[in-house]
Amino acid sequence: MKKIILTAGLLIGLNTVAQEHYSGISTSNRVGILNANINPAELANLSKKFEVNIYGFSFNVANNKIGFSDISSDADFETLIFQGNSPVNARIDAEINGPGLAIRWQKWGFAVTTKAHAKFDMVNVDPTIGNAITNDNIILNTTTLNYPGNQRLSGTSYGEVGLSAARTLFENDHHKFSAGVTLKILFPGSYSNFGLSNLNGTVTENATGAYLTTSSPATLNIAYSGNLAESFTNFDDYSKSIFGGLNGFAGDIGFNYQWKKGKGYKLNAGLAIRNIGSMTFKDDNNASTNYVLNIPQSNPLDLSLFENVNSLSDVENILRENGYLTEMPQEKDFKVKLPTVLSTYADFRIVPKLYVTAFLQQKVNEDSGNDQITVPNILSITPRVNLGFFETYVPVSFNEISGTNIGLGFRLGGFYLGTSSLVSALVSDSKQGDIYTGFRWAFL
Repeated sequence: MKKIILTAGLLIGLNTVAQEHYSGISTSNRVGILNANINPAELANLSKKFEVNIYGFSFNVANNKIGFSDISSDADFETLIFQGNSPVNARIDAEINGPGLAIRWQKWGFAVTTKAHAKFDMVNVDPTIGNAITNDNIILNTTTLNYPGNQRLSGTSYGEVGLSAARTLFENDHHKFSAGVTLKILFPGSYSNFGLSNLNGTVTENATGAYLTTSSPATLNIAYSGNLAESFTNFDDYSKSIFGGLNGFAGDIGFNYQWKKGKGYKLNAGLAIRNIGSMTFKDDNNASTNYVLNIPQSNPLDLSLFENVNSLSDVENILRENGYLTEMPQEKDFKVKLPTVLSTYADFRIVPKLYVTAFLQQKVNEDSGNDQITVPNILSITPRVNLGFFETYVPVSFNEISGTNIGLGFRLGGFYLGTSSLVSALVSDSKQGDIYTGFRWAFL
């Protein structure tokens, strides 16, 4: 556990490079597959009859503790990530958009898309625990632990194939209404979860080491599948097993309204519910077990036992062999929920070539569930200049984890490159970093 927490803190601090993927470009009035990722109804508004997605890549990191200025400081990352009294929250999230095809035909729009996802999360980790474990210089110190919530370290990798359809339901000279759906066929790759809830106890540090005891039983969930059973802080373990076997389904449903004016629109607004569904992890090394964790005063847990631990199964074995765990019913195969979100947006044309987009992403489920993939709440405002072949924009986002961020991006034909945090990283102490790029070809 000690090594896992330390490694997680280090990963989050490394040149923080969250999670509105393709911020700014995904609500452009140059409508394509990226718009359909936000709302499948946008397929009825495709700018060209055909679009081929060649590639797309987005990598995001956000946390609520470490800023860009901390990276160049002399302070240890593990000290920075556990500073203050507020719970530690951090997300590392990568999304790859593979080959895809979208077609607009009469009042219809259709698309076939492919994606891969890899995520690592720290959710509501009590900084008192981290300080007690990582601070090796304090002698004869006792720290009280009292956190009723669920603290999680979680990793996920999976792939998906999307089948989308949209139709214009009503259209006249001034108004247009469309609706669309996407069926996602899911290929779960790997999963890991360490969830510790209702932890009450003490960490005592003395000349011989640091020792943990509990004053009342805590609840522990340990789950793993695929490569992440071995280690979930090594990126190679995510990339080796992104696409597993077909074992899950999810769906998006969306609606779109346009107030048309001239050759384009004055207002383009949409509402969608995305990622409604789940996937089941099945593997020979699968395990999902709930435990009652009880560490008595007479037999404290020596935290140095975790210094060379690389996997959740090793953590599990150490706790079990020392008699701290009471096992509850175990599941060989287990189901994980996708991060269902409600997305809404409105894109206004202020004057010809100048637009402003307001976008809101609100999660439906809480991140604390051991079977839940996480997602942040986000509000963004994006002014944008579209000259046809060239487009540039400045997204300003408000992320519940990392706070306010300002980015910059551009599109040149079918190529795009952007970030939602570059400007704020340069002018302030941003706690988020991200970059995305891609290329798609639209014609006819």
